[in-house]
Amino acid sequence: MTSPLCSRPAALVTGGRRGIGRAIAVALAGHGFDVVLNDLEHDSDVDATLAQLEAAGARSTFVAGDISDLSGHTALVEKAWSAFDGLECLVNNAGVSVAQRGDLLDATPESFDRLIRINLRGPYFLTQAVARRMLDAEGGRSPRSIVNVTSANAFAASPDRGEYCVSKISLSMMTKLYALRLAGHGIAVHEVRPGVIRTAMTAVAQERYDRLIGDGLTPIARWGEPEDVGRTVATLASGALPFSTGDAFHVDGGLHIPKL
Repeated sequence: MTSPLCSRPAALVTGGRRGIGRAIAVALAGHGFDVVLNDLEHDSDVDATLAQLEAAGARSTFVAGDISDLSGHTALVEKAWSAFDGLECLVNNAGVSVAQRGDLLDATPESFDRLIRINLRGPYFLTQAVARRMLDAEGGRSPRSIVNVTSANAFAASPDRGEYCVSKISLSMMTKLYALRLAGHGIAVHEVRPGVIRTAMTAVAQERYDRLIGDGLTPIARWGEPEDVGRTVATLASGALPFSTGDAFHVDGGLHIPKL
């Protein structure tokens, strides 16, 4: 794959084939990272993202895998680690929303378990696996970081998709826990909280969000774009904020600001 003499850092981005994941990968490439993309399957979206990474001057590869399948984590991490002689950054971006919004009183255990399995359990143990490899390889390239992509629903309650909110606030606590565990080893752990971002996930509620933004939902009166999230993640991964760890960085146009 690569020469051991290569000094470029490498990042693993889960859910990297399109949308926010693609924007994160491209932004990382712009900050000098080589990129390992992970998603469920290799399709035309993956090919398009790999082409963008190549155009940005990065080496890249794709590793298929379901992060919710813990039995596949060892192989996933090994393939990602060996692609470019190590990893300096893990971006836990892969996640899903509820299959159908509805009354909190009608939420099913199946829906709850699905959200927790994909949005929390998978990232929790994938982070554990990558962190162990990073600790075993201390003395390598730096800076090193783990970035968890959560949501504005880590602080803003949406009763029509309660299980999603629970998964994201739990991922926020996971960020703090790993930040405490890994700080002494020079590994920063960050949380990025996107607000209303223009993606396939939010397209189903476009009219509603258009109306809310027009009515003053956010001080910065526009939709967020995947590139807004990508720039934030890449800045954190680059080590530009070396005295920060365990923090939540809002990419939401000011949505999180309490107002009267």
